Amino acid sequence: MPDSIPNIYSFKVKRINGEEQQLSAYRNKVILIVNTASECGFTPQLKELQQLKDEINSPDFEILGFPANDFGKQEPLNGSDIESFCEINHGVKFPVFDKIIVRGPHAHPLYQFLSDKKQNSKLSSKPRWNFHKYLVNKNGELEDYFLPFTKPLSSKIKKKIQQLLNQNAH
Repeated sequence: MPDSIPNIYSFKVKRINGEEQQLSAYRNKVILIVNTASECGFTPQLKELQQLKDEINSPDFEILGFPANDFGKQEPLNGSDIESFCEINHGVKFPVFDKIIVRGPHAHPLYQFLSDKKQNSKLSSKPRWNFHKYLVNKNGELEDYFLPFTKPLSSKIKKKIQQLLNQNAH
């Protein structure tokens, strides 16, 4: 397959400590990208996301958390406070990045790509609330999305991740 299919590998994101992380570091992995918030009714999904990561238990699967304050100002924390909250209260071990904007004209370029079919050539789905989930295949291409009320441990999400894990990257 040609490299012209749009993928997430050209994007950089900031870790909680401010270091830049190239998403190409996750090449050949199935990735669930989630915008998170610490004061949301869906916040217990942080624990479920970690359970999903533990249950799938594959080096080829990763969850990336992106805290955002876009919806109801439900992410008042910043920096290491976010990381501590996720780890201490919800046992999160997957990468949680620095707070970003996930919708509107100032959205992070990664989220502009994920939410706009013109950019990702697959789907248009802007996050309407916290815990909107994007599923990316082993080639870094957007594959699917799940709305916030779709629980991380739902069979719908698990089946789709397993399907993608069983496919070879091209």
